[in-house]
Formats: sequence, C-alpha cells, structure tokens
Amino acid sequence: KGEADGARFVAEPKIDGLSVSLRYEKGEFVLGATRGDGKTGENVTANVRTIGDIPGQLTGDNVPDVFEVRGEVFMTHADFAELNAAREAEGKQTYVNPRNTAAGSLRQLDSTITAARKLHFFAYAWGEASALPADTQMGVIEAMGAWGFPVNPLTRVCGSVEEMLAAHKEIETARARLGYD
Repeated sequence: KGEADGARFVAEPKIDGLSVSLRYEKGEFVLGATRGDGKTGENVTANVRTIGDIPGQLTGDNVPDVFEVRGEVFMTHADFAELNAAREAEGKQTYVNPRNTAAGSLRQLDSTITAARKLHFFAYAWGEASALPADTQMGVIEAMGAWGFPVNPLTRVCGSVEEMLAAHKEIETARARLGYD
C-alpha cells in the first residue's frame, strides 16, 4: 500500500525567481528568453551571458544538436542583503525582495547592471530538444548537471506517496536555511 502503481515521481523545490529558457545549438548557448506571457517572452540573451552559473558551452556526453534548458534565475538572500546595503550606503532606495530584484536585473537594458547583480540559476526542465539524453525526467536533469548546469540538490525521485511526503517535509524543514526563496 502506498506504492503509486510502479509510477515514479520527481520531487523538487519551487524556486522563487524568474523562469527562463536557454537555447543551445551544438552545445553553444545562442538564446535566452523569459517566459513572458507564456507564448511570447523577452530576449535576455546578453544578460544571461553575464550569469556565471549558466554555461556558454555545454560539456560532457550526449549533448543534443538542439536543446532548450528551462530553469529559474534567482538571487540568494545574502546577495540581496549585500546589494541593498550598498544601495543604502549610496543613499539609493532599497529593493523589496530577491525575486523582483532578480527579475528586474535580468530584464535590464544594460547588461553591465545585470553582471553586477550576482544572479544564480537552477536547471529543472527542458523544452525543444533534437534528442533527449535519457528516458526519464531525473535522467535528463542529471544530464543537465553533467553538462555544467546547477541543479537543485533537493531534487529526488519518489516511488510512493510516503516518499513524496517525506521529500516535501525535508524541503519544508530546510527552507529557512536554504539561502534563497
């Protein structure tokens, strides 16, 4: 009892940042876009290139000719506090929260502003792909990690309701210490 008829599920935390799609062709980063309204997003390629967590070239095995990585750009609590302290020292208005600050930073017209903002990224899904490197969601997430993307270490495969509830409880317990929303 409690088994999900052999089904397996991927449990992962929801990161409070800005969703982006990153297009790679022959392993090279060529386009970054926000989700926008779900159909049309903004081209943020120049700004995405300034985020150290996002590789310009994929490394490793089984990199498809075309692969769209989906993930979340976010700001850590520490980086947010540091940015606000600097703004306050300069007599500038401080920002309200890390999520809106990350979103505004990624949407800047001047990529040097984005580069100065210490943004981070977790890969968690994919869009268009000429081929998949694995036949399970977790397998593809692990491949993205091998290619150079940060993937959330709390992501795990669950095979029962009990395992899903335990994963949720672990994330809930760790939430205040994660350093990001």
